[in-house]
This record gives sequence, structure tokens and C-alpha cells, in this order.
Amino acid sequence: MSRLSSACYAIRILTPIMTEDTVKMSYYAYVHSIIAYGIIFWGDSPHSDCIFKIQKWIIRIMTKLRRRDSCRQLFKRLEILPLKSQYILATLMFVVKNKELFTSGNSYINTRCNTDLHLPLCKLMVFQKGVYYTGL
Repeated sequence: MSRLSSACYAIRILTPIMTEDTVKMSYYAYVHSIIAYGIIFWGDSPHSDCIFKIQKWIIRIMTKLRRRDSCRQLFKRLEILPLKSQYILATLMFVVKNKELFTSGNSYINTRCNTDLHLPLCKLMVFQKGVYYTGL
């Protein structure tokens, strides 16, 4: 959280003196790299709400909006993914890159669902909230 606060301060300093494209590049270099690091492990935690609020705060600073203005259109205009969308994308990328870790359909019967990936069998909630379960 402290890294994001310092990133927010850096964006606040850069916004008045640079163009929007340059501020956007510094956002990706500084803020996005902090948010994206290990997001598949912490992206679904209760702390992600606080991080999403900081992300919206930084977007408002970048576009010089007030505190109560909506950020929904700003995310689209700046082409920046919100935190939840980043988490979903990172989880799906993990599944695509690591297909061999998951079980697929029956290889001896040729059906429509032959290539579908199946959830691993587990009763522990810790495992069910992990990337292997949520990715599928």
C-alpha cells in the first residue's frame, strides 16, 4: 500500500507538467507494475477493494477530476483495465500458459467436451479460492 501511495504522489507531481500520454506511460511504468505483481495470488482478497480505490484515485489525478466524479468512462478512455479486470486477465493467462496442470476430458471418447478443462477435486476452501479453481 505504501508503494501505491508513493506512486500516487509521483503521478500527482507529473500530471501538471506533462501531457496525458506521458502521464499514462508513467502510470504503466510505476503503478501498473506494482498492481500487476502477483495479482493472481492476492487479486481476490479483501484488500483488493482498498487497492482499487487507490487506482481510481490515481485515475482521477491523471485526468484532473474531482473526488466524487465517476471513473468508469475514464478507464475506457485511457485504455486502462480496472483491478478486477486485471485479475481476471492474469488468471486466464495463467490457465492458458499452464494447461498441463489441469485435467481435460476423456481422451478415448471423441465428444464435444473432450478438450474442456475440469476442476481439480478438493474439499479445502483455501484451495478452492486459489488460482487453480478460480481460473477455470
